[in-house]
Amino acid sequence: MTGLIAVLYTKLFILAEDITSIVFHYHAWLLFILSPVCFVLAWYLVQRYAPYSRGSGIPQVMAAIELSSPKTNAMVDKLLSARIVIVKVLSSLIMGIGGGAIGREGPTIQLSASIYKIVYQILPKWWPKIAKQNMIVTGAAAGLAATFNTPLGGIVFAIEELTKKHFSYYKTAIFSSVIIAGLTAQALLGPYLYLGYPKLDGLSSTIFFGVAFVAVIAGLLGSGIGKVILLIFKWKASFKFKYYHVVYLCCCAFIMVFLAVFVSRDVLGSGKDIMEKTLFTSDKYVAWYTPCLRFIGSLLSFTTGAAGGIFAPALSAGASVGSLVASWFKVSDIDTNMLILSGMVGFLTGVTRSPFTSVILVLEMTNRHTVIFHLILAGMIASLVSLIIDKESLYSRLKVQYIRDLNTTDKTALTEQVN
Repeated sequence: MTGLIAVLYTKLFILAEDITSIVFHYHAWLLFILSPVCFVLAWYLVQRYAPYSRGSGIPQVMAAIELSSPKTNAMVDKLLSARIVIVKVLSSLIMGIGGGAIGREGPTIQLSASIYKIVYQILPKWWPKIAKQNMIVTGAAAGLAATFNTPLGGIVFAIEELTKKHFSYYKTAIFSSVIIAGLTAQALLGPYLYLGYPKLDGLSSTIFFGVAFVAVIAGLLGSGIGKVILLIFKWKASFKFKYYHVVYLCCCAFIMVFLAVFVSRDVLGSGKDIMEKTLFTSDKYVAWYTPCLRFIGSLLSFTTGAAGGIFAPALSAGASVGSLVASWFKVSDIDTNMLILSGMVGFLTGVTRSPFTSVILVLEMTNRHTVIFHLILAGMIASLVSLIIDKESLYSRLKVQYIRDLNTTDKTALTEQVN
């Protein structure tokens, strides 16, 4: 069920982005009308029918895992349900049509966790007992594997992000041991496989310095966007009237369309075309302002309160950072690819603080396992420098916020019943 829904959702999401591209290509001025309408409608669906379907969906899954117990069924139902599935899909697709810089990855994880939770509820009593928490974790992992076609990524995501309290005890030791042993072996023997020696494509011997440099920049920016998003959410919480939110949504849409029409279309959408262009064509370098556009686009879209993920936008922002740094130093195309992949790992790590998940995702998406040590290095450095901006990830902060909101709502409802 998860695989089928993930594929259907992917097809619909691609269609939504295609609609935006067609409108932009033939009648770009229409976006000044279409985008504000879509942004407001996507936000309204969430606010009216399923408030906890907003945003990525990963913090909601993390909160559901933490809250899973017989006494908190009502809270978990607000985070994972059939209604969440419907509203999540509709809201994110509408945002996609409006040109929102969002991804489908986080939403797919919440959809999948909801499916597993629903199945858990309808299992007959004679079925072997399964913990609800295990079902939710398994569903989330299946969702990530299905949306990115990265099975190992789904497994690692469940271990590192969803059960990080246990994994954190030995994460640093594992990474340090792997990177030191791996770099030592590569320094002496060169990049190799245990059962053979594939073509190495001529990476320069000094590329590790470029990887480290890109990781620092991407890690800081990834962590920085999370910090800014949280500040905007805090500011929006002070809005006293609903029309304040509508005005904010319209401003976000107008800014994005203005940048798309008068600067570059790169501000719109998930940014997958940027990754494909820089990695697989001869057009390796992006304009100096492209990372800024990806940063702004993700910031404006994610803070609308509509449904939409930040995984793909983070990867595309990281790719643009790597491409830009490569253009500064005029490195070879092969080294440029390495810096682009490092930027993708670094930026995603800065947002999620899950370096191992970021590395595995990029490796499985690009099938470049010979550079695993380069990417682990990028992930470790990005994870460390991101602590300068904030010691917690965006997802962790939002998870705590959701749990606090649920507890507040629950207490308010109980007080009203007593009165």
